[in-house]
Amino acid sequence: MISEELFDMIGYDYMDMIVEILDSRSSIAEELGAALKEQSQPVTERHDGSGDGVGLTHADAKRRMEENFRQNAARPLFTRPAEATPEALPHVYTSSAAQGSVLSQFGQKFALPVGTTRHVEDYYEEVVIPPAKSIPPRATERLVPISELDDLAKQSFPGYATLNRMQSIIYPTAYGSNENMLGKTDIAMLTILRVLEQHRSHVRGESLRASIRRDDFKIIYVAPMKALAAEIVRKFAKRLQWLDIRVRELTGDMQLTKAEIAATQIIVTTPEKWDVVTRKPTGEGEIASKLKLLIIDEVHLLNDERGAVIETIVARTLRQVESSQSVIRIVGLSATLPNYIDVADFLSVSRQTGLFYFDSSFRPVPLEQHFIGVKGKPGSPHSKMNLDRVTFEKVSELVREGHQVMVFVHARKETVKAALAIRETAAHDSVLHEFSCEDHPSYGHFRRDISTSRNKEMKRLFDDGFGIHHAGMLRSDRNMMEKLFNAKAIKVLCCTATLAWGVNLPAHAVLIKGTQVYDSSKGSFVDLSVLDVLQVFGRAGRPGFETSGEGYICTSEDKLQHYLDAVTSQTPIESQFVKGMVDAMNAEIALGTVATVKDAITWLGYTYLYVRMRKSPTIYGVSYDELQNDHILGAKRRQLVLAAARNLVGARMINFDEDNGSFTITDLGRIAARYYIHHKSIEIFNNEFRGRMTEADVLAMVSLSTEFDQIQVRDNETKELMQLLDNAPCAVKEADDSVVFTRQGKINVLLQGYISWAFVEDFALVSDMQYVAQNAGRIVRALLDIAVSRKWANTSAVLMGMNKAIEKRLWPFEQPLKQFELKQDVFYGLDRWADDYSPSQLAAMSAAELGELVHLNPIHGEAILNAAKQFPAVRITYSLRPLGPDVLRIEAHVRRAFTWSSKHGSTEPCWLWVEDHEGENILQLSHLLLRQSTDVLDVAFVISIPEGRPPPFVTIRFVSERWMGAEDEIQVSFEHLIMPISSNSHTPRIDLPFLSLSVLQNPILKELFATKMRFFNALQSQAFWSTVNTSGNALVCAPAASGKSTLGYILACEVLARTTSPGYVLVVAPRQSITAEWGSELRAVLAVMGFSISLATHSDILAPATRTEIRLTTPARLMTTLSKEKDLPLSFPGMRLVILENLEQLDPFYELVVSSLRRVIQTQPTRIVGLSSSLNDSADLASWLEVAPSGFHSFRPSDRDQSLNVVAHTFTIPHSGALFKAMTKPASAAILSVHNGPAIVFVPSRAQCFPVAMDLITWCTLETGSENGYLSPDVPVESLGPYLHKLQDPRLSDLLSKGVGLFHPGLHPQDRATVLELYAQGAIRVLLAVRDACWMLPVRAAVVVVMGTQYFTVHGDGASHQLHDYSLEELVRMQGRAVRHGEAGHFHMFCQAEDKDTYMRFLEGGLPLESRLLGSDQLRLWYKHHREKGLIRNKEEGVRALSLTFLSRRIVSNPTYYDAKGNRSESLSRVVDDLEESITADRPDDQPAASRSMAHEQR
Repeated sequence: MISEELFDMIGYDYMDMIVEILDSRSSIAEELGAALKEQSQPVTERHDGSGDGVGLTHADAKRRMEENFRQNAARPLFTRPAEATPEALPHVYTSSAAQGSVLSQFGQKFALPVGTTRHVEDYYEEVVIPPAKSIPPRATERLVPISELDDLAKQSFPGYATLNRMQSIIYPTAYGSNENMLGKTDIAMLTILRVLEQHRSHVRGESLRASIRRDDFKIIYVAPMKALAAEIVRKFAKRLQWLDIRVRELTGDMQLTKAEIAATQIIVTTPEKWDVVTRKPTGEGEIASKLKLLIIDEVHLLNDERGAVIETIVARTLRQVESSQSVIRIVGLSATLPNYIDVADFLSVSRQTGLFYFDSSFRPVPLEQHFIGVKGKPGSPHSKMNLDRVTFEKVSELVREGHQVMVFVHARKETVKAALAIRETAAHDSVLHEFSCEDHPSYGHFRRDISTSRNKEMKRLFDDGFGIHHAGMLRSDRNMMEKLFNAKAIKVLCCTATLAWGVNLPAHAVLIKGTQVYDSSKGSFVDLSVLDVLQVFGRAGRPGFETSGEGYICTSEDKLQHYLDAVTSQTPIESQFVKGMVDAMNAEIALGTVATVKDAITWLGYTYLYVRMRKSPTIYGVSYDELQNDHILGAKRRQLVLAAARNLVGARMINFDEDNGSFTITDLGRIAARYYIHHKSIEIFNNEFRGRMTEADVLAMVSLSTEFDQIQVRDNETKELMQLLDNAPCAVKEADDSVVFTRQGKINVLLQGYISWAFVEDFALVSDMQYVAQNAGRIVRALLDIAVSRKWANTSAVLMGMNKAIEKRLWPFEQPLKQFELKQDVFYGLDRWADDYSPSQLAAMSAAELGELVHLNPIHGEAILNAAKQFPAVRITYSLRPLGPDVLRIEAHVRRAFTWSSKHGSTEPCWLWVEDHEGENILQLSHLLLRQSTDVLDVAFVISIPEGRPPPFVTIRFVSERWMGAEDEIQVSFEHLIMPISSNSHTPRIDLPFLSLSVLQNPILKELFATKMRFFNALQSQAFWSTVNTSGNALVCAPAASGKSTLGYILACEVLARTTSPGYVLVVAPRQSITAEWGSELRAVLAVMGFSISLATHSDILAPATRTEIRLTTPARLMTTLSKEKDLPLSFPGMRLVILENLEQLDPFYELVVSSLRRVIQTQPTRIVGLSSSLNDSADLASWLEVAPSGFHSFRPSDRDQSLNVVAHTFTIPHSGALFKAMTKPASAAILSVHNGPAIVFVPSRAQCFPVAMDLITWCTLETGSENGYLSPDVPVESLGPYLHKLQDPRLSDLLSKGVGLFHPGLHPQDRATVLELYAQGAIRVLLAVRDACWMLPVRAAVVVVMGTQYFTVHGDGASHQLHDYSLEELVRMQGRAVRHGEAGHFHMFCQAEDKDTYMRFLEGGLPLESRLLGSDQLRLWYKHHREKGLIRNKEEGVRALSLTFLSRRIVSNPTYYDAKGNRSESLSRVVDDLEESITADRPDDQPAASRSMAHEQR
């Protein structure tokens, strides 16, 4: 053959060139002929007259030959590099040298096996492919005895003496290594056992079952379809039951809870489901983090439309392996592949060790294949008649030979029709007796069994030796058919493909009758997939009972060649990735694995598309010249990436900066990736989606989705569709007679019919309805997320209703109690007599009243009452808390008001949001989880009040996520809302020259502080004189880390230096960590000056001074001392100054302490200086501390000297592991944005520390290529040895060696010190700290990243936990860690999208400060203590005592915040009344304020 000669001359690597030569051989032949003709013209004499012509005589020929010999002798031995010999593949087993290598004469496919015959009859054409010849064993082969296996493998093959031949060949690689593999199904079990063996504890005396560490690994088996997934689950579960290995199915129909996932070791899923799972960083997506083995069955589906999904999941896994440096073994299982080397390269399989190719000669039972092309126009009566005829002919011939036959058809009704057609033809031809099984020894017994069935067709057909089997039959009937066929009591079994996939029931012969199958995803009849054909053919032959099997496929004449090529693996498998690339790339961008064009180009390099583009470039639009000039196809990949990116930009799914090539996902893109929505559908939604829509609008928009493009309208459906339209509750756009002839109209009507439980008769229409409903649910959930992200109140509520309507098959206007399992007559009574009653109204009635209401008895009433009480309901109350002139906090309190039952599961998810008075925009929203232990959930919403002019009202809306009709709303009136008036108290920053240290009066102090600073910054310079050199009270409010505490240090030292007699400065700080900072900063300074500093105990805080010192205390300690106020002296000798640190953290204890302190020092004038972070309004604080205008400095956050870049990154993912996965890459980018600069990353809790640290290291490795992570470049890993050896927590060692340290209270103090030392030295660059450690962290960084601004608190036994926001004070503290003197700082805050504006407003404008006294236990206990001690004798004294509090100032300035009415005296009097009322109960469990303060001390 020409192709063989060309292969010999050119080589297999140039297959596409050979194809081009063969395609153009006529033109090439003409050119060669012309050239030869030209050469054949006689040339007798040269033009130079030499006469040395090119003659054709014998002498001329002899002379030329001699000349050629001389020239050849003079040539060097080697003229060019030798051609590489074809690679020898050690594990390729084929019975024919032609298999998988020789092209046909047209160069488009591989040759058919030797011995193939073709027969042409009057009504069909048949191609018969003989069974492959068995390959004799190689000299190195031997069957592996089971006795040689280890205990785990040995006991997994009970009853076997040896492995079979194929298992023996693959055993060393499959069980003895972690090599990726490509081969037959036999590989799967051995590779699973390999994982189990690697995760054993190997403790002496421990059983095999107990030794397996089941929580350390996951195995994923990707099956091509759900039916096969179920069979594989049963197979593996039975096989591994002895090891207590759990196998579960995870498909679209079979969902798993988090607990089920955790308890499962082997998960069987489909390609699409695994793609969805791995798009989620957590939840189901957390499976991927423990993945050790990924088995992909039927990998030859790469050639199918679904092949793009397989490419996606393999590329994602390969990149995960590379990025995380984890070991994930990939095993591909497939039927015989034509271009198996390409598939092996794609799966990263070593050709020498992991590639195993076995052709059909290794089949347990040799298979003879018959391909029959029935003549006649496809679908015509003539063609159907010929199909019936050839089916009978082949079946009767096989039965005559004594064989059983399975006839596969493609619809349930067709099983009976096919059996009847064969029986009627047999009766007509008088051969029906040949099918009878009456002579079977157990025939009578089986006859009695089958008579118990109610399936008339099954009983009637059995008498003549026929059976039927399909998924619509009862399980007992199907089992009986399988039993009878196995016992040979049936000769012909007509069945559907579910038998081939779901049940292992072999026969000598199988026959596929017809190849047209209805596909609901296409909305039309399509060709039977090659996968189904191979699965059916796999049932032919009974291993152990027969020496051969036969497989027949009867198709139309025009499809004969298609199935011949596909089933015999003649056509190379090509990539289908380009079709799905846009959506696949969006998923990777959403996941964070692709962030730039460069990333995307790299990602494409992991696909099968890349492998095939290099092998067969012309098929994918790449010329040979391009491949030669760019052998890695960088330009082509870039072209594909840019085209996909522009498509995504057009759909608004990503933002693409073409200058730097970066991608950022948008909410649309993230939602599309999560819900598997096609980008073309998103484009449609962009045009159709509006902020106010009805249910009819939503249905019309959903019907336009490209997910339904395959749905077609058929003429025979018109009548049923019109009936559905007549009963549709929602109007269909352009609802006239023509609407049912449009695709959108059909989809709309089918979806409404599905919700309404409408009966549909036509089989294809039933299939279409199920397909529409299944996909519409997913699309509506995506639309809901889009509406919520856009803050559309009306549309979000409508979509929530539609989502539940599809899920529950219940319309929003129907009786909500239909979601309970009540009797039909109860539902009738509710619809007829109680349609206007809500569940809450029904729950308020008695059982007798309900029974009477629905015209039934009290027993029915009791059932209704129980259901109504279990129906989710809440009671909502609220409080209004203005935080500034134009900011309002609405505190909502959601109380559960229903009886918890098993129907609610562990949680009830719901939404709570605040919408504007027009009901169009969501101002703030929160996703809540109600639990059985939940009593009340408190939710705070912060909304803007532009220019201090509130709207008439807003609405708080509650919507259950799962229960139709479980909704509530409450109108929040602003009629009596009083917003505080801005005091404009901020101090303008004056452009002054920086003060030098020469202004310090004490020379020793000047010298000591010169080691820390050269001059004062602008804010210090402006506040210095009034703070340090005057005697009046002062208040300095300045940005975090702007040096206000330094002013406090200097002030305290200057006061001590001026003291001529023993005295002290009292420093009150809200946290012990702050007092510790004062001690570390001043201890050495004061020692040189001859003074001391100490943390004062309760007894000596206000004791007379015996030396000159600074006394440090906390509000809790000072409260203990002040609680003995009656015993205190009238004056406090030696108290020179009181410094109040961090007044922005003014809590009830701190406020009461300051108020009491002011009261007891009234007889002894003592200067008070307050220090605080920037406040948005500090006038009342200054007034409370009696600060004169000259001592009052209130700077804005923007007034700081130091350069600080503040960036807020928003996320729409709820607080979960998925959120932190999504944050990791931008966090890594922020860290790496400052070259070799130190970084601090704050996470909510210790649980996130290690996962986030590992993810950061992974991203650093990917971005920089460095194996040392964030370790400083000039620090060798070996130098860390002495530090690592003394660690108490060994897990820290791995992190520190990669340049990452942890800091949280749970660490051993020695480990904390080691981490801080390495960080201070610059050895490690990244410090991960938990939220509450921000107050004790003594170091700063060039970059501070706050990964999330929410955290969970757990209550009680851990069953109840609630989500909280970070306090503004915590964020300011974290922000201060990014401020460095003389160097730029970067603060990155990652927060929820709805929280960004609130946080940024206060970070930029100053913190709000309100009194927290009102309603607090601390105030009640303080008041009770003072009443009992006689410090407050009556209400008037109580009012006077409260008048010294900060509350007394704010209750006038911001009355709505405190629900106050009237003037200050009236408001305080009401507060005292409430306190008096509360203490009259005199609860015995109340501790005195002094005792309670000790618990507060440990904050």
